Amino acid sequence: MRLLVPFEATRPKTRLAGVLDTGERATFARAMLRDVLDACLGAGHDPEVVATAPVEVDDAPVAVDDRPLSTATNARLGGDEPVGVVVADLALLTPTAVDRLVAAADGADVAIAPGRGGGTNALVIDHRDFRVDFHGVSYRDHLTAARDVGADVTVVDSMRLSTDVDEPADLVEVLLHGEGEAAAWLRERFELAPDADEGRVGLVRVE
Repeated sequence: MRLLVPFEATRPKTRLAGVLDTGERATFARAMLRDVLDACLGAGHDPEVVATAPVEVDDAPVAVDDRPLSTATNARLGGDEPVGVVVADLALLTPTAVDRLVAAADGADVAIAPGRGGGTNALVIDHRDFRVDFHGVSYRDHLTAARDVGADVTVVDSMRLSTDVDEPADLVEVLLHGEGEAAAWLRERFELAPDADEGRVGLVRVE
């Protein structure tokens, strides 16, 4: 299956500015992108990066489109074959998780993997009139959009698909569960640390 991977290449991961500088954010974002591509390829699918600026990756074509990512993605939907959309910051993604997403779409017009906090992290779309919009509470909005065009929906419940990396707290999940390049890069710079104030695990820079 063709899997679109939208990627913000111009100002990636700005909400990680409190723990990563500009260069680190760019490097980490590209590492996560490569992990997502590896998972898609490992599951036997054909990923295509849709990027806001040129980015070099191996084994996948890159379409540069400086429009908002939702607009750029929608320009590539609406054909006769199902198309997947997988966001580029799923640092825990594995081929098995990709298989779950694609299998869930069997018999449904749209399969949706929600992210934490109301977002949408991945979809498989087999309906000519369905379009994506990744702003706001996009999971709820995508359910409404599917209903409006008469599309059947299957929801994919998966920890690896639901964990996108936007906030510093998300980096803990990568340190705990990550298996790819992004996790290895992060472990060279951070380690887990108890957070006594909130009772949760945090992270600290490796000295």
